[in-house]
Amino acid sequence: MTTTATLPGSPFIAYAAHSQGQHLHVEGVCLADLAREHGTPLFVYSKAAMLSALAAYQRGFAGRKAHICYAMKANSSLAVLQVFAQAGCGFDIVSGGELTRVLAAGGDPAKVIFSGVGKTRAEMQQALNTGIGCFNVESEAELDVLSDVATGLGVQAPVSLRVNPNVDAKTHPYISTGLKGNKFGISHERALQVYQHAASLPGLKVVGIDCHIGSQITETAPYLDAMDRILDLVAEVEAAGITIHHIDFGGGLGINYNGDKPPEADALWAQLLTKLDARGYGQRQLMIEPGRSLVGNAGVCLTEVVFTKPGEQKNFCIVDAAMNDLPRPAMYEAFHQIVPVAPRAGEVVTYDVVGPVCESGDWLGRDRQLVVQSGDVLAVLSAGAYCMSMASNYNTRGRAAEVLVDGDKAHLIRQRESAFDTFALEQLIGV
Repeated sequence: MTTTATLPGSPFIAYAAHSQGQHLHVEGVCLADLAREHGTPLFVYSKAAMLSALAAYQRGFAGRKAHICYAMKANSSLAVLQVFAQAGCGFDIVSGGELTRVLAAGGDPAKVIFSGVGKTRAEMQQALNTGIGCFNVESEAELDVLSDVATGLGVQAPVSLRVNPNVDAKTHPYISTGLKGNKFGISHERALQVYQHAASLPGLKVVGIDCHIGSQITETAPYLDAMDRILDLVAEVEAAGITIHHIDFGGGLGINYNGDKPPEADALWAQLLTKLDARGYGQRQLMIEPGRSLVGNAGVCLTEVVFTKPGEQKNFCIVDAAMNDLPRPAMYEAFHQIVPVAPRAGEVVTYDVVGPVCESGDWLGRDRQLVVQSGDVLAVLSAGAYCMSMASNYNTRGRAAEVLVDGDKAHLIRQRESAFDTFALEQLIGV
């Protein structure tokens, strides 16, 4: 393969020779062929890219007692979960539905961490009956309810408190989770008192401490700051007689969307482990919860150009993918590179790339330099995380099909939804 300078992220997604010239490939599979076979919009993922991203974490933790739990909210497709389960990963979940998916994909419930601020009694009972590894508890009220549920089942729930260290991750405010104004976690100042309360409850067993400060973090300093604050707290809690068996540093490492330069996972953890060693905690059981950094650059979304529409102030490239398929631009004003699957010669025009949904916020990219015409296929890059997992049926649009590429083989892992699928569970009055 010959990688072009414009493509961020994975070396497994690149332009390569094809019978009709240079075409974008995922591993050994031509994306134009997949678009013809399966239609568009279409998500395509590289198994090699996912395992390569995971390998960086595994290198970083070589020789350490560490457990990698994939944060499956980034992409919860069953075949993606299967890839990580077979690679030995556990899973970070935030709902009972996600736990059901983990089990369906062959995941080990003992390697599951249950995060989230609003766990219901039913979800707690489901997780306890399944035998998950740990609950990351995010409020004092949750401690009391979880203890009550566990006592009713005659068991003790293993718990880790998610502590909010009030560290600025320097990311988008919607994906910042470690500041005092965020809804997540227990304040650093109250943590010791809450740990003492947890240790007093009959249905709970304190096993760890957890910290997660945000997502798409591209700097090392916030991680180091958060680690210092958490290790200070571990010392304080253990001085009070409560043993912390594992330290969970969450996830949040960013990816390259548009020239972003986050540290490599192994390089980041080399720095963090140096600090852990210096403070005497290097041999503790460690947990991490990466999501975006494992799958984000492993995926693309293919979309066909429906029309080009010139205007007085803007030129529009109207495609068949929309905000229901790729919510990140509408939700966060997020940037994704958009490139042609098969580049053509011609006049470069500046377009806003927009979808067919009836919302002015339905855009995938603004002010993009493209040479396109109706019928061309574009690839929205870095679409492996927080795209399909947040997709909806708005405007009664069926969710896209998904393909997982492994070498020169392409596996259809989700069929395209039809309009009938979108209302299969609805019922007319009187029927």
